[in-house]
Amino acid sequence: MNKPKPKLSVAIIGAGIAGLSCATRLQALGLQVQIYEKSRGPSGRMSTRNGEGWSADHGAQYFTARDPLFIEELNTWIAAGVAAVWHPRLSVYEASQWRESTSNESRFVGVPAMNSPGKFLAKNLSIEFNQTINQIFRKDEKWFLQSLENGAITQSFDYLVLALPAPQATVLASSIDHSITELCSSVNMQGCWTVMARFAKGVNMSFDAAFINNETISWMARNQSKPGRTGQESWTIHANPQWSQQWIELDKEGASAQIIKCAEKLGLNCQNAEVSIHRWRYASGAINLEAGSILNEASKLGLCGDWLNGGRVEGAWLSGYQLATAINASQNF
Repeated sequence: MNKPKPKLSVAIIGAGIAGLSCATRLQALGLQVQIYEKSRGPSGRMSTRNGEGWSADHGAQYFTARDPLFIEELNTWIAAGVAAVWHPRLSVYEASQWRESTSNESRFVGVPAMNSPGKFLAKNLSIEFNQTINQIFRKDEKWFLQSLENGAITQSFDYLVLALPAPQATVLASSIDHSITELCSSVNMQGCWTVMARFAKGVNMSFDAAFINNETISWMARNQSKPGRTGQESWTIHANPQWSQQWIELDKEGASAQIIKCAEKLGLNCQNAEVSIHRWRYASGAINLEAGSILNEASKLGLCGDWLNGGRVEGAWLSGYQLATAINASQNF
């Protein structure tokens, strides 16, 4: 009798939406998947900061859905109660003037927090958190990994997926695949300084969210305007990518002071607020050519992420899904 063929094993570095999407699809196709994530939880930049009596989405603020595959996935999230449509009063600030936004695009958020869809995807996956993979190498047609925290990982893998921002993927893989360095160098990844302001009392603003043009700030939003949010009123304030990148090495106090000063100019007075700040070193940026994902079939090394597919949440999910499909198709089962 023929013995059943052993399952192919895949290591995925990164538990953002791209990595989670890739893992979910690979697992559904019958492959064995192990994710390694440097943070203490999943979702990457679809993230939520929690404190005593408050929370704030401090990464991606919402997402849209246009591709039929992603719409189908979104409907699964909505049915599971981990995503919903968001109807903010939306304004635009430009040339020192406010106006109402005329956009009628459907915007979706995680419920009760932006990281909820990621947690939903992660619950059926094998993930090791607090594992910073700092070295990878290939030997005898297998991939081996090493983590900063625990050293060499005993398990080896048939495939390796880097579900990471371009600069981090370059650091890990440039000595193994020089084409990755060339690809990643075309990506202009920019950082983002983000302020979270918590208020003991409600703030009287004429909008729930606003696009800000040509200022230090590019976006501000009332978290409690999103479905499922509770606790003290909190506002998320994103600095614009160009300003953030210019001042990416500024100390937190200096960055916070400039962002708060701009917020006050725009009518959000944070004088009585409790303020915290987060620096996203790699927040935005995508290659001009939407590659979707990359798979080197010879080395069995794959890359996925929003930066390979338009720079949005939907693009990240589709990138991971496409890579998983490509890995499966590259094998003759």
